[in-house]
Amino acid sequence: MKQLPMKKLNNIMFAAAFLLFAGMATACNSAQSTSTEVKEEISVSDTTKPGNVKGSIIVDVRTIEEWNGDGHANCSVNIPLSDLSTKIEELKKYQNITLVCRSGKRAGTAKSMLEEAGIQNVTNLGAWQNIQCPK
Repeated sequence: MKQLPMKKLNNIMFAAAFLLFAGMATACNSAQSTSTEVKEEISVSDTTKPGNVKGSIIVDVRTIEEWNGDGHANCSVNIPLSDLSTKIEELKKYQNITLVCRSGKRAGTAKSMLEEAGIQNVTNLGAWQNIQCPK
């Protein structure tokens, strides 16, 4: 029986873990959505913020609750990690993508996802507080 190369096996394990995480996050969000708050759908094409370098985007991959409750940088956009796979094609148009979250862990997962999709020039900046918006 042919053995899978370690890198391919790691990629398969990462994809399976991500799908499990995304499914759990979706289930948790569905169970929590008893409030009347309406989550505004974010379109990447509409989210380029003033002050960003042309062709660049800063994406905060925290949940909308974290984005609203814990603060965020005004020059960033919110695309929760659980929604990122649906925005990959739109993100391909950017020359540089900077990712942030609470600590850098989810941004690292997002970076791997984007690179697996063939997107280059992706940076994990770590915590969202590390963003320095141009003035």
